[in-house]
Order: sequence, then structure tokens, then C-alpha cells
Amino acid sequence: MRAPRDVYGEVLFELGEKYENIIVLNSDLAKATKTTLFEKKFPQRHFNLGICEQNMMSIGGGLSSEGFIPIASTFAIFATGRAYDQIRQSIAYPKNNVKIIATHPGLAVGLDGATHQALEDINIMRGLPNMTVLAPSDEVETKKLIEKAIEYDGPTYIRVGRAEIPQLFNSNTKFQIGKGNVLREGSDITILSHGIMLYHSLEVAKRLLQKNISVEVISMASIKPIDKELILKSSKKTNCVVTIEDHSIYGGLGSAVAEVLIQKNPVPQEIIGVSDIFGESGTPNELFEKYGLDINSLEKRILDFYHSNKY
Repeated sequence: MRAPRDVYGEVLFELGEKYENIIVLNSDLAKATKTTLFEKKFPQRHFNLGICEQNMMSIGGGLSSEGFIPIASTFAIFATGRAYDQIRQSIAYPKNNVKIIATHPGLAVGLDGATHQALEDINIMRGLPNMTVLAPSDEVETKKLIEKAIEYDGPTYIRVGRAEIPQLFNSNTKFQIGKGNVLREGSDITILSHGIMLYHSLEVAKRLLQKNISVEVISMASIKPIDKELILKSSKKTNCVVTIEDHSIYGGLGSAVAEVLIQKNPVPQEIIGVSDIFGESGTPNELFEKYGLDINSLEKRILDFYHSNKY
């Protein structure tokens, strides 16, 4: 069990050796986002800009235009909510090569409550032209996708979880921006997910198999661009699609998948996430249960959906 944010700090440390033009910016959250490792090794390339995310994004855009690879690091709620205008005008519009790595997303933030739980960050970033949006799950996927994002030349938003999650991929798995990965083959239902909900999806798939329902589980960490080919291939096999995410049901993975299906293969789809409501304070498990994202609730909801559409 490892928290993706811890992996992020270690990857950044390694990439700092390889890329001398990486500069890390943070808004007084270096300890929480784990960029302190990079700060200790490369103090001349790490800047704390204080609690002013707007300036951080503008400075990131400027550094990019001079050939650096700025990493703008803070919580997801502050990265997308407080600095939207600066991201739009200084990063996305001029296609500046800034990597916005946002930690602590979703209900999994837990006790920090609604003011710190980003449930609409993917929606906000996905709507920006030129912006690539990634949401990895375990330690392997987090490490590999951050490496891919640094290799890629363009604005990128990466959602990195705070909660610990078991390792789901082996170290030989190949990752690519714009591509999903099948973790479990199935023939009755397709489940697409990302972040900590990918682990929940795999646990639900195990339970449903005991009821003779075969579930295909896909990690769709690349939400924009999304893997249309894999979505269509799997949905044509199962004719039944479920998306699960620790994010609002509006504008996230569920919406992105629906946009693909409605144009090319309109099969029944269940979008599972947080309804049109803010979160509250509680442990992650308490909140997942209350908002229907715990494994028991997911199993019941997917069973109901399956029986409503397969018989």
C-alpha cells in the first residue's frame, strides 16, 4: 500500500537528475505534496511562492517560454479553483509546457472537508483547449505517467491521490498518454475508472464473478485525450458500460466516455461518482459509504444496472 503523492515526490527527485531544466514551484504546500525531496536535492530549482496559486501559474507560463519545464504543485482544489484564469491565459492558450501536478483530490481527502475536496477539477481542466488531463491510480501508474508527461511537450494536468492504494500494475506495464490499460478481461460489463476507484472496481469485479457476471476492468488514467478505440472495442463486446470516479458525475471520466459512446456505439451507461453536491468532513471510508462509492454500494448499484439492461 502506497500513497501516489509519496511516489510523486520520489519521481520528481529522480527526474530532477535527468532533466536539468525542471523547476518546481509550490504554494506553501511542499511538505504535503512531497516536493521537499526535490527541494533538498535541488534548492536552486525549487521555489515556494506562498499562498498565491495565481502567481505560481503565471510564473510557470513565463518559465516555460524560456525553455524550462515548470512543475506547478499544490492541492487540486487550489490549482484549478483559485488559478483558472492564469492557467487558461498563461498556460493553455499559448500551449506553454507547464505540468500542473495537483494532489489531494476527491472525497479521499477526508477530514479536511468540502473546502479541500476537489470534485470538479477534471471537469474544469478537461474543458480547456490544449490541456492534457491524467489521473493515475497506483504507484506504478503514477510514476510512469509523470515520466510520460515530462517527455510530452505541452500543458498537462495530473491528478495525484493522497490515499494509500495497493499496487495494481506490475512494473513492466506499458503506459502511454491517450491509451487505457485492461486490468481484467470480461464479457458482461465494462467498468472504466481511475484513481482509488480503480481498486474498488477490481474488488467489485471479483464479487460479481461469484454471481457469474464477467466484468472487464479498464484503467482510463488518460482522460484527455481518451482512448476511444479501447472504449469502443470493450463496449461492443459487453454492451454495458459503467464509469466509477471520485469526482462529480458532471464533466469527468463518465462524461468523457459518454461523449465517445453516444457518437459511435450508444450502449447503456451508468455514471457513478459524486452527485451534484459538495462533500463534507469524515474519514475517506465514511465518505465513500455515505456517497455510494464504497465496494458494497458499488456492487449493489452495478448489479441493479446490469439486470435492468441485460434482461
